[in-house]
Amino acid sequence: MSGGGTRRVRAGRRTVEVHRPDKVLFPGGGDAKEYTKADLVDFYRAVAPFMLPHLRGRPLMLERHPDGIDGPTFMQKNTPDHYPEWITRVELAKEGGTVCHAVCDDTATLLYLADQASITLHRWLSRTGSVDHPDRLVFDLDPAGDDFEAVREAARLLGELLDELELPSALMTTGSRGLHVIVPLNGRHDFDEVRAFARDAADTLAEAHPDRLTTAARKKERGERLYLDIQRNAYAQTAVAPYTVRPRPGAPVATPITWAQLDDPELSARRWTIADAVEQARTNPWSGLLSRGRALGPARRRLIALRD
Repeated sequence: MSGGGTRRVRAGRRTVEVHRPDKVLFPGGGDAKEYTKADLVDFYRAVAPFMLPHLRGRPLMLERHPDGIDGPTFMQKNTPDHYPEWITRVELAKEGGTVCHAVCDDTATLLYLADQASITLHRWLSRTGSVDHPDRLVFDLDPAGDDFEAVREAARLLGELLDELELPSALMTTGSRGLHVIVPLNGRHDFDEVRAFARDAADTLAEAHPDRLTTAARKKERGERLYLDIQRNAYAQTAVAPYTVRPRPGAPVATPITWAQLDDPELSARRWTIADAVEQARTNPWSGLLSRGRALGPARRRLIALRD
């Protein structure tokens, strides 16, 4: 139902008010379609069953665009007092104090955040019950430009290395320029251990392919090589959530894919948008992969043997 510039959307036991539903958040132009706040809310409502398992129990950083993607960007960590009391919060330590993060545990919260023009949800790699021990490891394959073939090749090489280390891995388009490769962990290692392993694995790959890959944090040292970014594997760092929308023309979506889809010639970092990402979600591309969290000890021993 709509009225007075407000639309009421039912989500489970709750009703969420969507203010100014006709406000354009993604202007059209060229090949890009125009999308409104109502379109964003409708997408998040449809994708919620597939997205919420990746959000529940995880602190969030919200990327808000109240005036649309052409307006100012607000990166919001602290939860405002006016947010509804039924939204889960968690207060976590930061340097010099604490931050009260929102946690998206249900569809109503997801829709409320969409009403706040939180276009992109960035999630922690750990959960509120054990914030120092991540259950996800993320490699961000970040190309120097828009060369997706370089991303595709880096993903293949990384996937082969993880297979040799006997670690399960999942693949996701970022909705921006690259791909994320995600390894499920059992949550027994702290961030320092996980980051050290990720760095060693990335270094191993970069040393084997020095003309194509790099772990150099400074852009001026990378040249045209693809950057294997492991920086997200640290306390209070975040990664874009699966099925979140990115603030780019056409409303592209960070979308889980199968390893077989890596060979699809139509694949790109922005292959799916809010118009068709739910169809991809329904194929269950990760099919139980992320429930197989592993310890890193055996993989580290295999990695050391490879490097010797």
